[in-house]
This record gives sequence, C-alpha cells and structure tokens, in this order.
Amino acid sequence: MLFALSSVTWTILAVAAAVVLGLLILAVVSPRRFVRGIVRPVLEVLYRKRVIGGENLPEQGAAVLVCNHASWLDGILILWMLPRNARFIVDGGNFDTRFTRYLAGAFDTILMSPNPKSIARALKSGRQGLKSGDLIAIFPEGTISRNGQLQAFRPGVTKVLKGTDAPVIPMWLDGMWGSIFSFSKGRFFWKWPSLRRRQLTLYIGKPLSHDVPLERMRSEVQRLGARAMIESRQQMPVLPRRIIRVWKRRGGRLKCADSSGAEVGGRQMLMRTVILRRLLLREVLGDRAGESTVGILLPPSVAAVATNVALAFDRRTSANLNYTVSSPVLNQCIQAAGIRHVLTSEKFMDKMDFQLDADVVLLEHLRDKVRLADKIIGVVAAYLTPAWLLDRLMGLHKISCDDLLTVIFTSGSTGTPKGVMLTHANISHNVESIDKAVRLNRDDVVLGVLPFFHSFGYSVTLWAVQTLGPAGVYHFNPLDARQVGKLAEKYGATVLLGTPTFLRGYLRRIEPHQFAKLDVVVAGAEKMPADLFDAFENRFGVRPVEGYGTTELSPLVSVNIPPTRSAAKFQRDRFEGSVGRPFPGISAKVVSPDDGTELAAGEDGMLLITGPNVMKGYMGREDLTAEAVKEGWYITGDIAHVDKEGFLHITGRLSRFSKIGGEMVPHIRIEEELARMLQSDEDDDVLRVCVTAVPDAKKGERLIVLHLPTDRDPDQLRQGLVEAGLPNLFIPASSSFIEVEEIPLLGTGKLDLKGVRDLAAEKVAL
Repeated sequence: MLFALSSVTWTILAVAAAVVLGLLILAVVSPRRFVRGIVRPVLEVLYRKRVIGGENLPEQGAAVLVCNHASWLDGILILWMLPRNARFIVDGGNFDTRFTRYLAGAFDTILMSPNPKSIARALKSGRQGLKSGDLIAIFPEGTISRNGQLQAFRPGVTKVLKGTDAPVIPMWLDGMWGSIFSFSKGRFFWKWPSLRRRQLTLYIGKPLSHDVPLERMRSEVQRLGARAMIESRQQMPVLPRRIIRVWKRRGGRLKCADSSGAEVGGRQMLMRTVILRRLLLREVLGDRAGESTVGILLPPSVAAVATNVALAFDRRTSANLNYTVSSPVLNQCIQAAGIRHVLTSEKFMDKMDFQLDADVVLLEHLRDKVRLADKIIGVVAAYLTPAWLLDRLMGLHKISCDDLLTVIFTSGSTGTPKGVMLTHANISHNVESIDKAVRLNRDDVVLGVLPFFHSFGYSVTLWAVQTLGPAGVYHFNPLDARQVGKLAEKYGATVLLGTPTFLRGYLRRIEPHQFAKLDVVVAGAEKMPADLFDAFENRFGVRPVEGYGTTELSPLVSVNIPPTRSAAKFQRDRFEGSVGRPFPGISAKVVSPDDGTELAAGEDGMLLITGPNVMKGYMGREDLTAEAVKEGWYITGDIAHVDKEGFLHITGRLSRFSKIGGEMVPHIRIEEELARMLQSDEDDDVLRVCVTAVPDAKKGERLIVLHLPTDRDPDQLRQGLVEAGLPNLFIPASSSFIEVEEIPLLGTGKLDLKGVRDLAAEKVAL
C-alpha cells in the first residue's frame, strides 16, 4: 500500500514537474501565449466582455487605434478583447521592473520615456510597425482621465501616422470608470471595490482617413462614448431609490432647510415624504392610471422637495409650474400636460392672483387628514425598514430608465412654452455628471436659489443635492441678496449655483464674511461677463466657473471644473471664456447652419448635442420634437465652436443673430460693448441695454438697441462701437437707439427674447 501510494505521489509530482517545465518553455518560446494563458482566465472571472463594431477592425494590415483612457487596466483589457494583437505606445515609467518589461515584450509594446530622444524613437517604431502591417494603439489623451471626461488629444498620434496611409480606428472602452483602477471619487485604487462582475463593452468605430485632423479623431471617440452611455442608460441609478438610501444614511443630520425656518434631517425627510405620498394617494390623486402628471406650484423649499419626491415615490410625473408668468400661460401648460391637480400652499397662493384650470390642492389642508396609521408607517419606513424592502413596497423596482420623471416647460423666451419630457435616465445622467465634475460630499451645503420650474434648479439643486449627500438650503427669490447672504452665513454654504445676473446682484448686497465658506460657484443660463469673474473673486475669494445647458438636455451639457474640486494632472480641465468640456457620455458637434456640414475646430456654427441627456420630446408635439431632434442629435439653436482641446465656446444664439446684407451679425457682441459703455456703479446688477432686430424691407432685418435712460446720445454710443473695432455692419443707426423704462426679463433672470422683440416692434411702429 505504501509502495502504491508512493507510485501515485511520484506520478503526480512527475506530471506537475512536466507542467511547470512546459510552462517555463512556453514562457521563453512564446511569451504572448504564456501571458494570455494566465491572464485570460482571471479576466474572464472578473469581467464580462462585449465588442461592438468588430467588423470595423481590419483582419490584417496596419491601422492606428485611438481610445479613451479611464483606468490603469485599459491596455490589458483591450488586448484581451481584440482578436489581433495591438502594439501599444506607452509610458515606459510604468514598466521599470524585470517582470513588467517581460509583459511589455510579450505584446511588442513600444516603451517611451519622457525625453525627446526616447519619444522620437517610440514614434519611429510606431511608424515602422505600421509599415510592417501592425496595429498600433495609442491613448491620445496621454494620461488617465481624472473625472471621466474625454481630455484633449496630444499630437503624437499624427506624428506616428506621418508618411503612412494607415487608417485611424476610433474606439471607446466602456465600463471601467468607477472601478478601483480609475480616478473616480478623486481617488485611485483606495476605494471599496465592487463585488459584481463588471460588464465591459469595446465600441469600435468606422475607419477614418490617415490625414484626418486630430480634433476629428477626438470627436469620433467622444461620439462612441455618447453611444455607450445611451445604450447603458438602464444601469444608471434610479433616483427615487437612491434618495431613500441617502436620506437613511444622513440620519438626523441636517439635509434640508429653507428661509421659512424649516430644518429637517435625512430620516425625517424620508418619514415626511412617505406620509405625504400616502396622503396624496388617498385624499387627492387616487389610482395612477387616472392621473399620471401632477402640477406643483411651489417655490424652492423643504415642502417643494418633499412634494416632488413624494410624486416620484408614487411613480408619477411632476410638472413644476412657472409662478412668474400669467394665468393664461399657466393654463396653457396645464392643458398641454393634462394636469388635473396642482399642489401648492395656502401661504404661497395668498401672494398670487392665479386663476387655474385645475383643482388647486393646498398642502396645509392635508395636515388634518394625517391618521395615526400614516405616522406609524412613516416612522417604520424611515427608521426600521431596509431600503431594498421599501423599494419593493412602493414599487420603485418597476421604474424603467425611460419612464417620465418630470415635464419642465420652457421659459417662453422665444414663444409659447413647450412641455419638455425628461426621463429618469435624463435626470440621473445629470446627477452623475455633477458627481464627477463637482464631487459633492456630505460636508457640502448647497445654496438652492434656482426655482424647480427651471431645469437647472430641478436637476441639480433638487435631485443632485438630495441624492449625492450634501445638505440643501433653499430660498424662493434668487434676487433677494440679503436673505441669500443670511442663509449662506447661517448654514455655512459651500456651493452656489446661479446665473450671472444673480451673481452680480450679490456683489453689492452680500458681505464677504457671509460667503466665507463658499468653495464652488457655477454660473449658467446666460453668458458670464468677463469682468464678473474678477469682481466676484476679489470680493468673496472664490472664482466662478461657467457651465452650459438647455432645458431639452436635462439641462447639463458641459462645465469647467471648479478649481478647488479639480484633480487635473498634465491637462487642464477648465478654460475661462469657454463653458467647459462636455460631460462624460455627451458629444457635441458644430455644423453649418446653411447646409449641415460638420465644421472644423474653431469654426462657428450651429451646435448639436447627443447623449443620454437628450429629452424624450415635447409633450403632445411630435412635430416640434422631429424638428428639434434629428437622428438622436438635439439642435440647440446656439452658435458655438469647439476648440482643439475640446472646450465648448458659446458665441451666440441663432435667434440672437441678424442676417444683414447676407452677413450674420451677432447681437451679443454689440450688446457687450454697449453694456461696457453704459455700466453704472450705482446699480451694476441692472441690465441696462439689449440688442434685437425688426424686419426691414431693404436689408431683411434692422438692428434695434433698447436701453435704459443715459446721458450718452446715440452718436456717442455709435462712436464707441467704432472705437471697439466693430465692423460698420454691426453698428446700428442713430434712429435705432430707443430708450425704455426697463428691459424685459424672465423670472429666471434671463433676457425675455420674445418680450424684447415685441417691445422693439411696438416702439418702432410708433
């Protein structure tokens, strides 16, 4: 028995020795097969792979592969997913040990050190590889993304292509952002790993010509990223489910406060909202099939947050109505959305004079209808019920990414308001974008002064704030600078989101110590005047950054990363004067307004956007939806250009251009110079001038300047425009300067374009 056992043992040892010897031989003779044989099973366990567009990769012959770079493992994963070997050009500093150099050699990797000679040798090796029919792979960003955004492309790829006719293959690797090997949450590696098996998808685009401009390569890669995000939108967090977990984790710590004195912790917000949901379902709304869209007429407040979330908990669509417009306009919105009930407050309605074509429900009147059972269920839900079970009990697990979360009516600056339908995925993508760019945390306090009928206010100061951890402090009037300052001081506000109009108003009426803890200021909705950056920083010690968006895009498109939240290394992530780079998953292109051809970097044209943030459509207006969204691209109506680093520059709005004598004349350019000449120290937050146009029989359009009273006559203003270097075509006639008592504005502080045009037409006709 002992002899038999020894024979078995010797057999096992012999087999083991043979296997080891075979592996050693394989490691020497065929390093690539050896490494693949060890690494592939590990990757198969950790990841699920999918390749889309594999037919675009040539089966043989040379090509240059350009791909985004979101994690440290990207190169290894791409080699695993491709059917052919690709020779990566990489930083040799990451391969400074014998083992890592062995791995690099196994795949014919081209190593490059940060010195001119080494770089030149690497580029030469890449060109030689192309001439030999190899696939050469490059991460053109030159470094791993710090926030998920696609960075500028370095010119090395064009130098590799020089003297060859190899095609360029754009690629996008999706699924690694958020892993421990990425810089998500501002940390590399030092974060809890996900235990789930990650789905990785490699998108391979159609080949591009070898002489394609670098910025076109980048835009093609970015479009693949937008496609990836659109197709994976079902993986985005469902916000009503997420808010339960955030509110529970917040516990008794302040989560919501407002200028009425209300202060509520996380679990208390959950308790109140669950109770409100029950009241609305029992006393007002009834079955969901009978009324899917519900109106809300409330200023930013704790009550408005609870009401919006309560409707989301009941899987209904909310429509926050604009309380700065007239009753007829409100009733147009109510009719368009099929609203039967409008939720509001008695205190708020006492200040208004609305006559609404819907049943008005005063939330105060629901308090007397709260039963003991409602209170018990609210407490149990907030303090005892696990989040996953609460999901099931309220049916939140049934929410689809394409279900409507809200309808937001456009401001009406250019005509009758339209109901923009935004889905759960639309708003969730916005929330994720804010998380990546601004990285809100539990210690932040966000000052919520934007109304929830404004898409920026709804997406960011409501859902982003409530689902990303910070506290939200709300006030109903963003122009009430003194109260805004008091709230900022009392609660230690660290983040302010607003418009340039609001920021300018704060300069004179808020004391620096009230904004002492302010760390992030993001401005949007209108162009930021150049002087406002310095003025705000000089007074409050924080420099604002600009972002860009539109209601139809949920609304966020791009942003410059705030200086204190930046993790940039090797590449900048903000460019003052631009509105930043598009958020991850969003792609921008600029086309000619005349024939739709795509324009090169730096050329002004019509801005188009695609991504998971594009609206579902205009409610009940399929015709308008078809005009606004073509093949997944939303036509913004804004004139813009994208520079070579990928930063977006908004230069005007198509409706704010006049075509005079066949030339496009920008209203904003003229407006900026006039505003500089008419600036007043006494009321520098007042809009003193605007430019519009009226029809003209000879030239098509005629420029009109509406301005507040001034001691300067039209000829002096015209001379100032000449001295500023404006062309003769840009200079209005003396008779085109019209004095008015005030410039028409919307409740959001933006210029009322329709009101301005109507006023100009009225004055010209007199």
